[in-house]
Amino acid sequence: MKTHSYESRVVWTGNRGQGTAGYRAYDRNWSVAVPGKPEIPCSNDPLLGGDPALMNPEDLLLSALASCHMLWYLHLAAVAGVTVTAYEDCPEGIGEVSPDGAGRFVSARLRPQITVAPGTDLARAAALHDDIHNYCFIARSVAFPVSIAPHFTIA
Repeated sequence: MKTHSYESRVVWTGNRGQGTAGYRAYDRNWSVAVPGKPEIPCSNDPLLGGDPALMNPEDLLLSALASCHMLWYLHLAAVAGVTVTAYEDCPEGIGEVSPDGAGRFVSARLRPQITVAPGTDLARAAALHDDIHNYCFIARSVAFPVSIAPHFTIA
């Protein structure tokens, strides 16, 4: 097996001058930077005091899952001769929080809207989703079930 290395730099930016002197004395903000790529400002989930205008870890995980699925779908479609002309997903993740505050995802549902060329075998196009869990780095790494509910448009 080949291994790959990924690097990221996470920097807390929420120090208001007193650090963590008190629970409400600091912001739950940080930035994510990957060498050679734009920095992403982030915050905690708004339910936990974060800035609702910024990406949070849950947003990033769900987006990574949907993005990985999309990229593998496009690859498998090209190999199978299925011409995709547009792809958009609005995934939904379901989380739960225990009484002690610990949270986790319990499921995710990908809902891709896929436009394919006229004459496309829609059963074949839909079946491509069944193989993605064998390849997608993110889907193979999460500990919760992921379901797919694709919708196809021919154009």
